[in-house]
Amino acid sequence: MAMKYLLAVDGSACAERATAALIAHAEALAVPPEIHLVHVHPPIPIGRVQAHIGHDTLERYYREEAEAELTAAKARLAAAGLAFTPHIHVGQPAEVIAGLAAELDVDLIVIGSHGRGAMAALVAGSVAARVLHLAPCPVLMAK
Repeated sequence: MAMKYLLAVDGSACAERATAALIAHAEALAVPPEIHLVHVHPPIPIGRVQAHIGHDTLERYYREEAEAELTAAKARLAAAGLAFTPHIHVGQPAEVIAGLAAELDVDLIVIGSHGRGAMAALVAGSVAARVLHLAPCPVLMAK
């Protein structure tokens, strides 16, 4: 039976290391794992945005941003010969990641310990810590 992994990425260097860690982990398995690749875009405060742009424009923005963040991980997983299912969500990242892990019944969540930039590192660091707290399964955090 194949292991199920959830790889959460945000386009940061830590997310690239998390992808590399997942690939190394997968290489040690006899059966290739089922990989779910996710990017969670924090919601933009709706009140002011909705007054200036439509719902479709906002959805397109979320999708384009997420696709850009998933690009590097998709390329590395494909180069390693690993199949994956991409997921794009909008919401509170830690809660969405933990909820998706539970919904998909994954065996392991793989996530970077920090996100992009100094401020993002503080925020994403708290996201990683919150995922660790909420996760229904083991979490592998790449530094």
